[in-house]
Amino acid sequence: MTFHTQSPLLNNCPDSLPASAYFDADWFERERRAIWARDWVYVGRLNDLKPATMRKVCVAGENLILCRDQSGKVTAFHNTCRHRGAELCSAAEKPLGKLITCPYHAWAYATDGRLVSVAHATPTADFRKEDHGLYAVHVKEWNGFLFLSLAEEAPELRPDVGLSALDNWPMADLVTGHRLEKNLACNWKIFWENYNECLHCPSVHPSLCDMVPIYKQGIMSASEAPDWTPGAPSADQVLKQGASSWTVSGKPCGPEFPNLTAQQRANGFNFVTLYPTMFIVAHVDYARAVSLTPVSPEETKLTIEWFFPKETLAQPGFELASVTDFATTVVLEDGEACEINQRGLKSSRHSKGRLMPQEFDIHNFHKWVLGRLAEAEV
Repeated sequence: MTFHTQSPLLNNCPDSLPASAYFDADWFERERRAIWARDWVYVGRLNDLKPATMRKVCVAGENLILCRDQSGKVTAFHNTCRHRGAELCSAAEKPLGKLITCPYHAWAYATDGRLVSVAHATPTADFRKEDHGLYAVHVKEWNGFLFLSLAEEAPELRPDVGLSALDNWPMADLVTGHRLEKNLACNWKIFWENYNECLHCPSVHPSLCDMVPIYKQGIMSASEAPDWTPGAPSADQVLKQGASSWTVSGKPCGPEFPNLTAQQRANGFNFVTLYPTMFIVAHVDYARAVSLTPVSPEETKLTIEWFFPKETLAQPGFELASVTDFATTVVLEDGEACEINQRGLKSSRHSKGRLMPQEFDIHNFHKWVLGRLAEAEV
């Protein structure tokens, strides 16, 4: 079958990545160095890191500290003392004063990483404090989200739909109302592949297909229909009749954001994707984020966070579960599908798969992964 030249559908059925890409330890390590240690990785919300706080975080297998000083400035460093490499912060989170002090020999650093004191040691003239500051890590804040990059030179932060995609939402002012963490028995790429297609929606997501009727066709938008042509009519409302948000009832959980465009309201959900670390879904009344942390070739930590205006959470009778239950059901269904996929890939007879025309975004994702690996190996 052939498709219109402007259709996003693939005009062939290309090979997938090799099966070994999802469980081979060497492949996983290459990705960790080429992707997770070079791109921006989401590490939490700014408003969840209170001033005068230090938090231990892990990015690409590296032990790091994320610091917010008493003035609110955020910095990050490798969690290692310049003396003999002791861990500076062993707790998940702890208070931060004016100094970061090593618990072993009491070397002390300013919150900008400068070495201030070597405590009881008596260095000779060949030792210069200014040469022994903490190893800094790049930090970026965007819409209230905090990102770290281990790269020597920080890359650009490039959401798939641009840095201004969330400008009509008061994202930085939203507060975290709920967080769900779950470890999935699958490679991190499998979760992204599942995210990038809806062929699985009719068989895996009954409640989601009820909320978003076009998903019942195994596609995410009208342009993905095989017979689509430019100018073909599309539904004015993406969600089912009477629904305006992803809640159990379809009704907003609180006041709608006032600055959204008519299209953003009609969409009902607006996705922003930041490979490899997260995607954000902005609704008319709240937002949520789903982030990934590769644990091993066959294990991925999944974190889902829901963000609300303070006024919404403070409403009399507000029921958090009426919002979170819907997306939780969908994500857990996705998680089970991803684990099924992972188990099947281990067959000795399966060396690679074939993508269907509707899986164009998976094909693009594969090219992105391979491109990042090639860049790092030049």
